[in-house]
Amino acid sequence: MQEFSPILSIETSDELCSAAIMLSEDNFAEINFQKKNIHSEKLMVMIADLLKVSDIKLENIGTIAVSIGPGSFTGLRIGLTVAKGLSVGSDIKIIPVPTFDALALQLSGVLADNSTFVIANNANINEVYYAKYKSSNKNYELITETCLLDKSEFNANFNKMDLHFGNFPFEKSNFKTTSPNAISVAKWAYIFGNDLVNFDHDLLEPNYLKNFVVKKK
Repeated sequence: MQEFSPILSIETSDELCSAAIMLSEDNFAEINFQKKNIHSEKLMVMIADLLKVSDIKLENIGTIAVSIGPGSFTGLRIGLTVAKGLSVGSDIKIIPVPTFDALALQLSGVLADNSTFVIANNANINEVYYAKYKSSNKNYELITETCLLDKSEFNANFNKMDLHFGNFPFEKSNFKTTSPNAISVAKWAYIFGNDLVNFDHDLLEPNYLKNFVVKKK
């Protein structure tokens, strides 16, 4: 692992609006709001409060880790816009963090070793965002990369022995966790993100895994 410097992390891919400052491998401050459509109102206030409670200035932040998707079109845009603004203003590097992988890291911290689990969130009326993992020593192994699946294909191929997380209403789904918290985004960036550092903000976009089509009336 690289030498540690404080990480400011942002998660806005779904209803959870989450921000955290990872001060060391074992210490962090985090603020979470679980409510629809508050990201634009709350996120900057949350970050200001975190800097204050952590007694750290923005220029002392080494990295901004931002959840990059897949997820909500508007939520991801808000999170990335804030990250870019802070990065440009204070010359801080950005690490884009795959949302489902950060959630897999979070879940693997509490699941029994060798648990296989899927994350499945609604993408649109016909498709679901899908990825499959196995927990391993408080970390995860990737089985199926995050992709778009037709909902009928998911239902036909789902292994009933797997745990299921997400908001896709599958018959076996008992876990409604749909997105990681911000500290898990920071931890993922710290462990895996060294090769993903981005300074070219013009090319940094949310990963929606699909193209949006404007419909004309």
